Amino acid sequence: MASLTSRGIAFHSPTPPPAAINRRYIRRCLGSSFSGVSRLGVRCRDRPAGFCSTPVPMRVCCSSKIDSDNGNPSAVKDKSVSVILLAGGSGKRMGASIPKQYLPLLGQPIALYSLYTFSEMSEVKEIVVVCDPSYKDIFEDVKQNIPVGLKFALPGKERQDSVYNGLQEIDWESELVCIHDSARPLILRGDVEKVLKDGYRIGAAVLGVPVKATIKEADSGSFVVKTLDRKTLWEMQTPQVIKPQLLQSGFQLVNREGLEVTDDVSIVEHLKHPVYITEGSYTNIKVTTPDDLLLAERILNMGGKVPKAETILNMDTKVPAS
Repeated sequence: MASLTSRGIAFHSPTPPPAAINRRYIRRCLGSSFSGVSRLGVRCRDRPAGFCSTPVPMRVCCSSKIDSDNGNPSAVKDKSVSVILLAGGSGKRMGASIPKQYLPLLGQPIALYSLYTFSEMSEVKEIVVVCDPSYKDIFEDVKQNIPVGLKFALPGKERQDSVYNGLQEIDWESELVCIHDSARPLILRGDVEKVLKDGYRIGAAVLGVPVKATIKEADSGSFVVKTLDRKTLWEMQTPQVIKPQLLQSGFQLVNREGLEVTDDVSIVEHLKHPVYITEGSYTNIKVTTPDDLLLAERILNMGGKVPKAETILNMDTKVPAS
């Protein structure tokens, strides 16, 4: 790796990352060929008030109905969840010299937002970060400041390989595995709590939102075959929550038959096990392009409460008025 001092980018934020992150991370970003890192990552003058912890109004309140009807069978115990945080992607569409999940979003690496959200939840026992070893320091620098165990696993060639590697590192006494893309920094705690309950109740659950756009099926010549019924279509998000033994059984089948899957609950679908869709929030975006980074910044600046480093580190940061 090139000398860190030879890399440089100036953060123009009044709330820079804490020293623990700042030590190596900022210098790593500074040599980025992505000219928009500084502009996109730290542009606003105000620190966000935090992202609203109240979920978007839901059309389907599955969890609360189950709780009231059946004596709360979906209650998730404290310290019973192992989180697999996927942070090994290359992020080619972002056009940056470092993976998208490590780019600064309002002065903090994108991947740390969800790490802090999970670490503050009483249900979470441990977080297994699947990442390239050259980026482990970003997480190790905050390890002592989070109240859950932190482990690491190597990324695989495909997403399912990375999930499998992470699964091998979990505590097998955990009752649930919660798999999340680190490139989704705006996940709400309330949505995580709902999908954990549904995963515990059903065995497998995934956050999703109803599709808003008109979706058409086309043939190989780009001619419309038919218009799909939007009312039956959902856009999948993460976290995706599965009971560990069920996920392990799914992997045995997938590996034995050489199947490829694009998301985690698809592994369970091959077992013919039901998968429940927990309605989430449209703000739980995946940051894959520069436009997504701008949108995430805008959402944070609208207010609310997504944990930042200074929350975990008890930093008293003064922010000048706009």
